[in-house]
Amino acid sequence: MREWLVQLRKEKKLTQQQVAAGAHIDRAYYAQIESGSRNPSMAVASQIANFLNVNTSIFFSEHISEPFMIALTNSPIVVAHCDLKLRYTWMFNPHPDFNTEIVIGKRDDELDLNEGTSGLLELKKAVLRTKGPVRRKISFPLSDGLLTYDVFGQPIYNESKDIIGVATVSTELLT
Repeated sequence: MREWLVQLRKEKKLTQQQVAAGAHIDRAYYAQIESGSRNPSMAVASQIANFLNVNTSIFFSEHISEPFMIALTNSPIVVAHCDLKLRYTWMFNPHPDFNTEIVIGKRDDELDLNEGTSGLLELKKAVLRTKGPVRRKISFPLSDGLLTYDVFGQPIYNESKDIIGVATVSTELLT
């Protein structure tokens, strides 16, 4: 079951029929994709992702190459993408306080309000404003204490070279 997809659809107050129509696919096929009994092709995943305003790669995150997963899983590195509204469209290897199924479609300030989330939002806004990379140290109050990350953000472009979001890589720093 793709719980993140069900939750995202429900948060947007959409029915399976509305998503299927918006993605130009059959509702039954969409229901199978949502239930996890069928995997969408790259083209269909792209159509659904475009309609829901998320990154297509979220459909295939469980198929990320093994060396990448081995290297980053349980590492102090978090990789994420957000759209122009600063809503998460993809996340890999988050801190245990965060569940990717809940994070997708939300802004940092909708997940928690603190100096860290404010700083992260400001970094993302700076990336969009400058149309270039931004790097800052940002501290977050998390369940295991105040953790400081070296956060690097850069624009994400579409095929037409338009900025469509921000990619971030956050590395936990030892104190």
